[in-house]
Amino acid sequence: MLKNAVIRTMKNGDAGTFEGSILIKDGKILDVAPEITLPESADCNVIDLSNRLVMPGLIEAHCHMGITEEKKGQEGDDCNETVHPITPMLRAIDAINAMDAAFHDAVRTGITSANIGPGSSNVVGGQFAVVKTGGARRIDDMVLKAPSAMKIAFGENPKVNYAGMGVSPVTRMAIAGLLRDELTKARRYLEDYDKNKTEYSFHYEAWRPVFEKKIPLKAHAHRVDDIFTAIRIAKEFELNVTLDHCSEGHLIAEEIAVEGFPAIVGPDFASRNKIEVQNVAFKTAGVLSRAGVMVAVTTDHPVSLIQSLPLCVGMCVKQGLPPEEGYRAMTINAAKICGVDDRIGSIEIGKDADLAVYDANPMEIFTNTVMTIINGDIVYKNDKF
Repeated sequence: MLKNAVIRTMKNGDAGTFEGSILIKDGKILDVAPEITLPESADCNVIDLSNRLVMPGLIEAHCHMGITEEKKGQEGDDCNETVHPITPMLRAIDAINAMDAAFHDAVRTGITSANIGPGSSNVVGGQFAVVKTGGARRIDDMVLKAPSAMKIAFGENPKVNYAGMGVSPVTRMAIAGLLRDELTKARRYLEDYDKNKTEYSFHYEAWRPVFEKKIPLKAHAHRVDDIFTAIRIAKEFELNVTLDHCSEGHLIAEEIAVEGFPAIVGPDFASRNKIEVQNVAFKTAGVLSRAGVMVAVTTDHPVSLIQSLPLCVGMCVKQGLPPEEGYRAMTINAAKICGVDDRIGSIEIGKDADLAVYDANPMEIFTNTVMTIINGDIVYKNDKF
């Protein structure tokens, strides 16, 4: 049990705090209340947090941790299968190295889950997975949801990758055309297979959870026109989509809000090293949020380092994102956007005991992570406390 804590539950999106205790059993939250009285016979480890802040473990909603490993160059880069523009059958879990140093950096920051998947060199990159950042070394034991999304990409990255190969796409028209063609074939296959039990296709079966709306399209889109193309195609095929990066989202915030799709904004700590990111700004998250868009924030690790997530959110708050929305952006909003809010994202009875303990607001640069808990186990403890 954790006692004498300042608890920010994020239940129902509420970013308010109260003083109280959290009871954990078998990796789950058993109770959270201002006072929890244990029976005298209870065999319970009690940790006095001395009024430190306890939050749901932070969630990185879009990154490439463990797929693009640090310090290993090409040997550790499994992020993009850059030989064919359409690869829906690729699964992130087959390439995530849980021994990547970034996992430890995440845990030390209070990040307990991350949505990890392929990069954006292909029009269709493959399947993302939400995984815990600690508590095991085998990725199969860390998976929270797999697949969690199907990666698609618009704009410069697919164009640049295939421009020198004599292979389509080399234009934005071709990116959209290839994606429509793939979605049309996938839909036809699924209809035929379910009706006539035609020949099984591992390639097209990867689309089943997308068409069943169990997972969204995860659209890499920076520029206004690419954002609108992602929305247009999602609506044409009646699919869900998340707008990842959404760097020019502040220019069309009202239009995005009307469409009702969420945005995963960032990485804003990165340099403007491409034409399509010239309008990247920390204000984007706030403009979108105030317009009514559900917003999460991403580091896009390793584009920005995973441990910068709370600082990225803090910079968004500095540039206009309401502080309460800052807390939501890295907890309950991220969980909802990733489709795992039934398990994580808030401190509620029955949810996974994934918690982050801080000595102050995690969005402030001098704040320390005191403790990180995943599945009820302490996976990091700061020796200074």
